[in-house]
Amino acid sequence: MPSTVLDSDIFKDMFGTPEMRAVFSDENLLKCYVEAEVALAVAQGKLGVIPREAADAIAELAPTVALDRDALKHEAENVGYPILGLVRQLSAKLGEAGRYVHWGATTQDIMDTGTVLQIRAALAIVERDLAAVSAALAGLAQKYRDTPMPGRTHLQQALPITFGYKCAIWLSMMDRHAARLRELKPRVLVAQFGGAAGTLASLGDRGIAVRREYARELELGDPPITWHVARDGIAETIGFLGLLTGSLGKIGFDIMLMMMTELGEAFEPFAPHRGASSTMPQKRNPISSEILLANAKAVRQHAALMLDAMVQDFERATGPWHVEWMAIPESFILTAGSLAQAKFLAEGLVVDESRMRANLDLTQGLIVAEAVMMGLAPHLGRQQAHDAVYEACRQALAQRRSLFEVLKANPDIAGSLSEDRLRALCDPANYLGSAPQMVDAIVRQPRPA
Repeated sequence: MPSTVLDSDIFKDMFGTPEMRAVFSDENLLKCYVEAEVALAVAQGKLGVIPREAADAIAELAPTVALDRDALKHEAENVGYPILGLVRQLSAKLGEAGRYVHWGATTQDIMDTGTVLQIRAALAIVERDLAAVSAALAGLAQKYRDTPMPGRTHLQQALPITFGYKCAIWLSMMDRHAARLRELKPRVLVAQFGGAAGTLASLGDRGIAVRREYARELELGDPPITWHVARDGIAETIGFLGLLTGSLGKIGFDIMLMMMTELGEAFEPFAPHRGASSTMPQKRNPISSEILLANAKAVRQHAALMLDAMVQDFERATGPWHVEWMAIPESFILTAGSLAQAKFLAEGLVVDESRMRANLDLTQGLIVAEAVMMGLAPHLGRQQAHDAVYEACRQALAQRRSLFEVLKANPDIAGSLSEDRLRALCDPANYLGSAPQMVDAIVRQPRPA
């Protein structure tokens, strides 16, 4: 019986993805542990720490061992960790070679390395899906580069922008996340091998050489020192997921608001009954956007939890390490779910350009009061222009007239600007600043296909 949305047959593919769940499944976790044990044996065999034939046998047979999952579960519950049970089973089934499984290692070496192998696979999925979301946003930014719409601050219309500008801002966040991902990989994708207290004492003067060869076998980085209780790389990874899902949540929040009946500017892709209400046939709810927002909140909590778990005691933690077992899988699964929802949303977003224009015209020119003020400033002075336009805005609101009409009736203003110039200043489409050029700068940025 499922206990969370991540393992519920009903909810799991709304909040996560099958591909990412497979990375953090028990099957793959045990596979990663075995891969780490095999790499250790192979490295030690090459360096003569254990017999080469034993290393070869471990490499050939260990991945084929059918593990007794029930026995492993029972022993993990009793010991507190799964590695002792795993090593017992491998040793028992590998004959003479079994004597050399886990040689000089400690439980955390194998578990940390297994986790890093999972993180490597998970980050590859994130990187791929992030690139797909970025490509979709780049397409939107380019397509709607010059489509004017209201820019809003404090939920009020502020100045005109373009929808492409909004999409390019979203895209700029994704570009920075892609850079963060590239930068963090060398810091987190490193092997763990230190032995009981991290000093590699059990291997004498060959410890560092074994660690180097072990890392090479796994195609991971070789850390200069044991990181059993130095968890900044893991915390950085979950912090990165918090940043990424936070940005995706911002995109979802924007689209959710634009889908409001009163705005109606953009909508999630249409599918029959998607976002439907059980009682109100007219409803089209922002389902993907809501999930983006929910997942961002959940991953944010895990990022904070990982920062707390960095405070570990001495050379082996007494509890903070366990926090990672909960936070890492859930954070990656929720992030994968967010990326899948964002990709669906961005690739099929329905944009109503006419509604954007109608919303721009709601204030009858008040949204470009700044443009009029700046146009008048060379003639009246900046402060006098500000006061004149301020008073015109008050009249326009009180009399429910357009700003252009009120301005045209003011002799001082009409005497300073021609009617055509005044009309142009009152058109929101003429006050977009450098928004289109900024869209171009972002869209032109190189990114993976």
